[in-house]
Amino acid sequence: MRKLGLGAPFSKDHGNQRPNFDVRNLLIRSTTGELPIDSHCIVKRMIDFQNGSFFKLGPANPADYHAELAPILIEGESLYLAFRGVRDSVLFTSKRLLTINVQGVTGKKRDYTSLPYSRIQAFSIETAGSFDLDAEVDLWFSGLGKVRLEFKGRVDIRSIGKLLGDHVL
Repeated sequence: MRKLGLGAPFSKDHGNQRPNFDVRNLLIRSTTGELPIDSHCIVKRMIDFQNGSFFKLGPANPADYHAELAPILIEGESLYLAFRGVRDSVLFTSKRLLTINVQGVTGKKRDYTSLPYSRIQAFSIETAGSFDLDAEVDLWFSGLGKVRLEFKGRVDIRSIGKLLGDHVL
């Protein structure tokens, strides 16, 4: 038997909607190890949090995202902070961490991943230094593992730590 990744082909038999390979060997990799997938689970592609260079985030204006996120924000939820990479974004709201994964050549397809503060088990912040100008936030989510966000430029990393502390502790 062989192990296949997330892009494995599915059978054309739409009656049973089962993959044409042995799902007992399908694994998702995370920093906490390999997690087996149930045979009836649908795996959806979201932001690859393990690729650290993916998240060189710079400050952005939260107001720029209000119109795009209004349909998915819950009542009473507001945007606090926004950060943007080359194409993707990370936003801190009053209830959760939202990531926007821009997909495809045109960028019209987007994946919105919601990471609730209530699922954060621990976090750490690392300030920028004299030679290493990047700041980092590590978040450990229950059921997901470690998520690292790397910030470039002048980001007030301590205010992010305070925001996380106010919502997690």
